[in-house]
Amino acid sequence: MEYFLGILGALGIVVIVRMIQGPTIWERLLTFNQLSSKITISIVMMGIITSQSFLLDIAIVYTLLSFISNVLIARFVRDKGGI
Repeated sequence: MEYFLGILGALGIVVIVRMIQGPTIWERLLTFNQLSSKITISIVMMGIITSQSFLLDIAIVYTLLSFISNVLIARFVRDKGGI
């Protein structure tokens, strides 16, 4: 299980590099979504490893906040500054 978290961390670094290099805002938004998914999976895995169920609640809240922020940023970019 710990190896899986290490692999997720390494892939997270690759996604951050891709986010910085992304030529368009849409690619950066997509990599933000990928990074959020990796963070959510890491929180769930830590909850399973440590048997702490409150981490699953945190993962659910984090996923909802990530989805809302993705939608708002996409609308902001699409409408060129207006929400």
